[in-house]
Amino acid sequence: MITVKENTTLVGVSEMRTRMDAILAASRTGKVIIEKRHKPYAVLIDAGRFARMEERLDVLEDLALARLARERERGAKPSDYIDIETALQGLAKK
Repeated sequence: MITVKENTTLVGVSEMRTRMDAILAASRTGKVIIEKRHKPYAVLIDAGRFARMEERLDVLEDLALARLARERERGAKPSDYIDIETALQGLAKK
Protein backbone atom coordinates (compact mmCIF):
# COMPACT_ATOMS: atom_id res chain seq x y z
CA MET A 1 0.00 0.00 0.00
CA ILE A 2 1.51 3.31 -1.11
CA THR A 3 0.10 6.78 -0.44
CA VAL A 4 0.77 8.84 -3.57
CA LYS A 5 -1.06 12.00 -2.52
CA GLU A 6 -2.46 13.17 0.76
CA ASN A 7 -5.79 11.49 0.02
CA THR A 8 -4.91 8.85 -2.60
CA THR A 9 -3.54 5.40 -1.87
CA LEU A 10 -2.43 2.73 -4.35
CA VAL A 11 -2.92 -0.90 -3.43
CA GLY A 12 -2.39 -4.12 -5.34
CA VAL A 13 -5.15 -6.69 -5.64
CA SER A 14 -2.99 -9.24 -3.81
CA GLU A 15 -2.78 -6.90 -0.77
CA MET A 16 -6.56 -6.86 -0.45
CA ARG A 17 -6.56 -10.20 1.38
CA THR A 18 -3.87 -9.36 3.91
CA ARG A 19 -4.41 -5.65 4.59
CA MET A 20 -8.17 -5.21 4.26
CA ASP A 21 -8.59 -3.30 7.55
CA ALA A 22 -5.89 -0.76 6.64
CA ILE A 23 -7.29 -0.40 3.12
CA LEU A 24 -10.81 0.22 4.42
CA ALA A 25 -9.44 2.78 6.90
CA ALA A 26 -7.64 4.57 4.06
CA SER A 27 -10.90 4.68 2.07
CA ARG A 28 -12.56 6.65 4.89
CA THR A 29 -10.19 9.59 4.47
CA GLY A 30 -9.50 9.46 0.74
CA LYS A 31 -9.65 7.25 -2.30
CA VAL A 32 -7.90 3.93 -2.71
CA ILE A 33 -6.92 2.98 -6.25
CA ILE A 34 -6.79 -0.79 -6.60
CA GLU A 35 -4.27 -1.97 -9.16
CA LYS A 36 -4.13 -5.25 -11.02
CA ARG A 37 -0.87 -5.97 -12.83
CA HIS A 38 0.26 -2.39 -12.11
CA LYS A 39 -2.75 -0.86 -13.88
CA PRO A 40 -5.68 0.94 -12.20
CA TYR A 41 -8.54 -1.53 -11.85
CA ALA A 42 -11.02 -0.01 -9.37
CA VAL A 43 -11.44 2.84 -6.91
CA LEU A 44 -12.59 2.34 -3.34
CA ILE A 45 -14.14 5.28 -1.50
CA ASP A 46 -16.16 5.77 1.67
CA ALA A 47 -19.87 5.00 1.24
CA GLY A 48 -20.91 8.44 2.51
CA ARG A 49 -18.61 10.16 0.03
CA PHE A 50 -19.99 8.00 -2.76
CA ALA A 51 -23.58 8.91 -1.79
CA ARG A 52 -22.69 12.62 -1.88
CA MET A 53 -21.08 12.19 -5.30
CA GLU A 54 -24.22 10.46 -6.61
CA GLU A 55 -26.42 13.26 -5.23
CA ARG A 56 -24.26 15.88 -6.95
CA LEU A 57 -24.37 13.97 -10.21
CA ASP A 58 -28.17 13.75 -9.98
CA VAL A 59 -28.38 17.52 -9.48
CA LEU A 60 -26.04 18.14 -12.43
CA GLU A 61 -28.11 15.80 -14.60
CA ASP A 62 -31.30 17.62 -13.60
CA LEU A 63 -29.70 20.97 -14.46
CA ALA A 64 -28.54 19.67 -17.84
CA LEU A 65 -32.00 18.30 -18.63
CA ALA A 66 -33.65 21.56 -17.56
CA ARG A 67 -31.32 23.52 -19.84
CA LEU A 68 -32.10 21.18 -22.74
CA ALA A 69 -35.84 21.51 -22.08
CA ARG A 70 -35.58 25.31 -22.04
CA GLU A 71 -33.69 25.31 -25.35
CA ARG A 72 -36.27 23.04 -26.95
CA GLU A 73 -39.13 25.14 -25.58
CA ARG A 74 -37.71 28.32 -27.10
CA GLY A 75 -37.94 26.91 -30.61
CA ALA A 76 -41.25 25.09 -30.16
CA LYS A 77 -44.59 25.88 -31.73
CA PRO A 78 -47.99 25.06 -30.20
CA SER A 79 -48.41 22.29 -32.79
CA ASP A 80 -45.31 20.56 -31.38
CA TYR A 81 -47.22 19.71 -28.19
CA ILE A 82 -49.84 17.07 -27.43
CA ASP A 83 -52.24 17.00 -24.50
CA ILE A 84 -51.81 14.59 -21.60
CA GLU A 85 -54.75 12.39 -22.59
CA THR A 86 -53.24 11.72 -26.01
CA ALA A 87 -49.89 10.91 -24.44
CA LEU A 88 -51.48 8.50 -21.94
CA GLN A 89 -53.45 6.78 -24.73
CA GLY A 90 -50.21 6.23 -26.61
CA LEU A 91 -48.65 4.64 -23.53
CA ALA A 92 -51.67 2.38 -22.97
CA LYS A 93 -51.34 0.96 -26.48
CA LYS A 94 -47.78 -0.28 -25.81
